[in-house]
Amino acid sequence: MSLELNAAQPSDKGCRLTFVVSNVLGADLSKAAFEIALFNEAGVIDRLTVLDFKDLPAGKTKVTRFDLAGADCGKISRVLINSARECAGTGVEPAACMRSLKTSTKTGIAFGV
Repeated sequence: MSLELNAAQPSDKGCRLTFVVSNVLGADLSKAAFEIALFNEAGVIDRLTVLDFKDLPAGKTKVTRFDLAGADCGKISRVLINSARECAGTGVEPAACMRSLKTSTKTGIAFGV
């Protein structure tokens, strides 16, 4: 799994995070959801939330946006992938999503596991 934090932009709801996700596990995922922790500018956890990427066909790359209500993009210093809440697909071990996860960012926000 490859997960890139591509953009963080203010939205009418709060902060919109845009991710580019690629399923390179060699099997279709019927469900992929990750729990993330958002850290504020002081390095303190602001919130935990789950991002549901839904289905991810094998070899497919897709762009997904999440609006985080009440979040201020300018105050997010770090996004941490805390765990894979769901990683389901035929022949896919539940731990496969975290074990193979590679993260990157195109933003000024630290992003990783």
